[in-house]
Amino acid sequence: MSKASKGKLRLGYKRLALRVKHAEGATQRHASRFILRRIENVRLVMTEIMIWLAAIALLIAGLGIQYSWNSQGSKKDGAKSGGVYVEGVIGNISTLNPLLAASEPEQAVSRLLFSSLYNYDVTGALHTDLAESMTVKDDKVYTIKLRNAVWHDGKKLTAEDVVYTINLIKNPQVRSPLRVNWLDISARAIDDSTVEFMLPAVYAGFSHALTFPVIPKHILQSVSPSSMREADFSSNPVGSGPFAVKRVQTSESTSSTDVVRMEPNTKYYGAVSTLSRLELRAYGNESLLVKAVNSGEVSAASGLSLSAADNIKSKQYSTKHWLLNKGVYLLMNNRSQTLQDARVRRALRYATDTSSIRATVGDNVARLDTPILQSQIAQKLPAAPDYSLDKAKALLKEAGWTYNQGQWKGKDGRPLAVAVTTSSGRDEYKKIVDALKQQWSKLGVDVQLREIDTSSTTTSFVQSVLQPRDYDALLYELELGADPDVFAYWHSSQASASGYNFANYSNRTVDNDLVGGRSRTNSALRAAKYIQFVNQWLNDAPAIGLYQSVGSYVLNNGASIVEPRGSLNTMNDRYADVTTWSTGRASVYKTP
Repeated sequence: MSKASKGKLRLGYKRLALRVKHAEGATQRHASRFILRRIENVRLVMTEIMIWLAAIALLIAGLGIQYSWNSQGSKKDGAKSGGVYVEGVIGNISTLNPLLAASEPEQAVSRLLFSSLYNYDVTGALHTDLAESMTVKDDKVYTIKLRNAVWHDGKKLTAEDVVYTINLIKNPQVRSPLRVNWLDISARAIDDSTVEFMLPAVYAGFSHALTFPVIPKHILQSVSPSSMREADFSSNPVGSGPFAVKRVQTSESTSSTDVVRMEPNTKYYGAVSTLSRLELRAYGNESLLVKAVNSGEVSAASGLSLSAADNIKSKQYSTKHWLLNKGVYLLMNNRSQTLQDARVRRALRYATDTSSIRATVGDNVARLDTPILQSQIAQKLPAAPDYSLDKAKALLKEAGWTYNQGQWKGKDGRPLAVAVTTSSGRDEYKKIVDALKQQWSKLGVDVQLREIDTSSTTTSFVQSVLQPRDYDALLYELELGADPDVFAYWHSSQASASGYNFANYSNRTVDNDLVGGRSRTNSALRAAKYIQFVNQWLNDAPAIGLYQSVGSYVLNNGASIVEPRGSLNTMNDRYADVTTWSTGRASVYKTP
């Protein structure tokens, strides 16, 4: 190869190498520009994406926390839905017809199954139930508009049902204990939703009488009034209350348990119960109910004596005490040979230390000196005189009794002895009589106890004791209610076999005050009449006020009820807010 050719070849290699080098550089530049830089951009983008994802996660978490806060703010502690609430009561069930209800269990079931025109709330105040409104004309004509309500069978409840109920109560063949309150009052239906009551005279407390249970005319109109107790309705009633009967199990044995199973009335005009079932068990005596509580058979127990309720062994229960509009009195028969002199009755009152008796019964009872409650009138009631043996002795001497060798004797030589009659089975009554024996023995008075077994089927306490007034003194509980009208207990016209003036008390001034009190609608004038009545009553001492009653309620710690915020007229008024009761508590959403 020539030198020229070799030179040209070297020049070609150089040019090729240079081109390759240029190509390599271009390739590197392109790789850097289009690959490496883009990879770096992807990294930057990924970082931004991760930052955004983190921000979104934080936002979602914040929204979750805010929702949780809002959710908690819209909730409240409330009744747990469902569950079976089992309540134990002392007594027996022979009828579920509310017009014939006499025992505690019968009256309790009546309140749960049936509605009334008016009822009492948890504060003890009267409020509308079936009634939507009421107008009064001349203080003697009461016109009531009914709310839209239906019976458990879906039939409409009308004014005719109300009128039918009143006429049944007034019918002597029905033998309803409510009859005495309605004898002179007439009722008529103006239309399906309006009923009118006409009174023969002004009666200031009439609205409190409108708490009677209303029963269905369309079911009972074919039943003879004299056959009401035997009718199928007595065991399979149809009402309009918050609960309806599901099943009834009764027995004639006092050692067995009567059971009424009820389910919520889904047609009820008020709030429907949160419970799936309410079961009332009627135990024949207190020991059976105590056993049921200690074994955990029941959610709650009503009607136990104060001592039995406070001594429940099970730690699963707590005892609640509710003040009742009832009073326990020692009623002194004003026609008794020993007690017909007011000075003797006053002497026995001076010899009675009621504060000591209340301490013996229990710390939860309240003082009660008078025949009416302080909560019933605005003016302050006078108080009974304090305990004084010296004043008691002076009164007995003034009445002609002589004291010799630790005993008082009358002009005829008979010793001063008082037979106290009471019902057996109530532990607190036995304690009261024992305390009276000790206190009156210091005065020189002999106390003789006579206990009547009111649970016995062979003994009629009403016919053998109350109606003939067969006692010197009677230890008894009087239902006082929310209104101060106590005409039935102290007016002389009621001192008969069919009346409730068990002390046989008679005083013309008192009669006038009692009539005046019930016939005045002005609260101040009415209160003035009752103050006069109380002063005269204290002066005549037809009875000794011992204490205002307390009802005991033993409740399982897991169950929940609305507790009373005032005194109850009867223990059955505990059902005022029964639709909110539950077997437990849970968080529920607030109603807007």
